[in-house]
Amino acid sequence: MITKGIRGAITVDENTPEAIKQATVELMQLLIKKNSIIEKHISHIIFTVTSDLDAAYPAKFVRSELNWNNTAMICLPELQIENSLKMCIRVMIIMNCLDNFVPKYVYLKGAENLRQS
Repeated sequence: MITKGIRGAITVDENTPEAIKQATVELMQLLIKKNSIIEKHISHIIFTVTSDLDAAYPAKFVRSELNWNNTAMICLPELQIENSLKMCIRVMIIMNCLDNFVPKYVYLKGAENLRQS
């Protein structure tokens, strides 16, 4: 087995715990489905959020809604780059996998533009 990263991002409509929860769960469920992710294969998960999202930690909802309580997760602030995407949650799932595994990234809502740059 080797370790690979799976990237994803989604924008959030408003800075509320419920909006952050909905966006985080939507993003994670699609990443899980597209990549056939099993929790025990995950090394750790890193979330970053833009400075305008401070109502809740995305990792909290992975624990509460997906019941992933045995995976190390951390939430960090995204770099504040001029003209960068606002209201955005980014994730990198670090997973143990077979050498031939090809990660399928997921970019939703306004975050779809991130794959253009």
